[in-house]
Amino acid sequence: MRRKPLIAGRDVPEPDVHIERLSRYIFVAPSWPRSLVLIILLGLLIDGAAYRAGTDHLMVGTLVFSIPALVAFLLTIPLVRVFGRAITPNRSALLALSCTVLSVILSLAPTLISGRAIFPTLYAGALGLVFGARVLVLVAVADYRISRMLLPALTQSGTGIAIGAWIYSSDFIFYALLLQVVFGLVFVLLIWLIERPLKKAFRISGLNFLNTFIAHLTDGSKSMEDFFREIGEEVYVQQASLFFSRDEKEDVLFTVPNVHPGPMGDVGGGNLPRILHDSFEAETLVAHGCATHDFNLVSDGEITKIVSAIEASREGIGYSTVASRPVRVASGSVEILCQRFGDAILMVSTRAPERTEDLDYAIGMTIMAEGRGSFSDVAFVDAHNSMDGVGGPVLPATRLATEYLRAAREGFLVAEGLSLEPLAVGVSHVSVPFSREQGFGSLGVQALVTEVGGERVAYVLIDGNNMAAGVRETLLAVVLRYVDEGEIMTTDTHTVNTISGKNPIGYVVPVEAIIPFVEQAVQEAIEDITPARVGAATASCEGIIVFGSQRISQLASTVNAMLTFIAPVSFMILVLAFLISVFAYILIQ
Repeated sequence: MRRKPLIAGRDVPEPDVHIERLSRYIFVAPSWPRSLVLIILLGLLIDGAAYRAGTDHLMVGTLVFSIPALVAFLLTIPLVRVFGRAITPNRSALLALSCTVLSVILSLAPTLISGRAIFPTLYAGALGLVFGARVLVLVAVADYRISRMLLPALTQSGTGIAIGAWIYSSDFIFYALLLQVVFGLVFVLLIWLIERPLKKAFRISGLNFLNTFIAHLTDGSKSMEDFFREIGEEVYVQQASLFFSRDEKEDVLFTVPNVHPGPMGDVGGGNLPRILHDSFEAETLVAHGCATHDFNLVSDGEITKIVSAIEASREGIGYSTVASRPVRVASGSVEILCQRFGDAILMVSTRAPERTEDLDYAIGMTIMAEGRGSFSDVAFVDAHNSMDGVGGPVLPATRLATEYLRAAREGFLVAEGLSLEPLAVGVSHVSVPFSREQGFGSLGVQALVTEVGGERVAYVLIDGNNMAAGVRETLLAVVLRYVDEGEIMTTDTHTVNTISGKNPIGYVVPVEAIIPFVEQAVQEAIEDITPARVGAATASCEGIIVFGSQRISQLASTVNAMLTFIAPVSFMILVLAFLISVFAYILIQ
């Protein structure tokens, strides 16, 4: 899908996209047997070259390159585990292979020009660099505490020094150990410089954050929530809900949280729709309200506050047996499907086929506040159902925000004059055989069908993060075969996102494979239709800890700035280390 260019007044600088771009630095380590085979083959290849050159030590490649790498692979995993952390065999093997290649290049390449006599000196320097590099990598992927990673980092270079002491002169040992100290201190300085920006801005350890992020990708750890809580802030948000009560069948709850179901996986509020669904006896549809990534919950523990607020808002509410027929209004690119339920109103907004993205909380609150002049409660939904690229949210005072406000005002005016007739509703919940990696959360497909005056409306809710452009139109056309009006929505669950923010419904699974489940949901909801009473309430969710205003943007900007200066600073520090190494070599001689 081609992303549209940004247009002034229409899109904003994308704070969430900065996080999306960081995914290019994430890769999957190859299987450890493959890395070990390459280590052994590299040593044998050097052995062959040494044999042809007629050196004194024919197994030099295996001895000084392959064996230290194999020892490091075997010892790194248990040594890291001693301190309560973990590193996978694949990563340990890849680290050993990378350091082997590095030491081969640094020690053998100059030898081809200067002769074999300088090899021990170059090899000692390479071992110093290997030690420093292993310290940096291990504190990044295993344990940010440098003191705990020194011993695991020393396994490869330490083995190399022991073998070099056996092959070369005693001067080699002194020089090699000196360079371990030099490069170790240089890389500790580099780590301090990397940590500095995040510690100064957010009082958190960037490498510790990276540790927990990798742990999340590896084993689903949720320890990242500790960082989010440190940078979080309290908010007080409103959440409108519609309670449908039926005498002979299960009750239905349609609720619209104004917090964001992110940031990713099961971390924070990523699984908000599922947890809310499972917290109530009624069949619960959790639509997407007005909230950006600034309103990501710092942990799923915050969801209990929302559940309590909804339960409290339900006490003493009045129920009505009437509702209006649906009406669709538009302003610019924004369309809103409106339906009255007693004195309350449900509004489902979309910009499809244009990009439909997160709405800032202030926009939703403005709409709800204006609507309360005519209605007791306003449940305003961002259908989140059209994605043509990872873009930024809709912010107040932009042209898009104005279109939403104008469409909502039109909806209030039209809906206020609609007549009310007896209400009947039906609900269904259909599981799907698709995984999170394919863009589907665990809730599958839900459908709420209302019938008023012989006219039926289907609200289809798919547990996913947005929809690929065009999917909503295809699914809606299918739904309209069975009902008079309807809308396709997503929950915006971020369980389908672990690194990238781009995994919408229809992106992996073709829409043709989704249609049968949407059809089934609508048909079952129609069969379930029975007279119902409806009550509405707006809960005040107080003291919810979220990321905070512009925190995602600030965090992403800081990290991206760090990535830009790391390369030149690293280069300068390494040059300094090599100059110190040369100076030390001259003094020894």
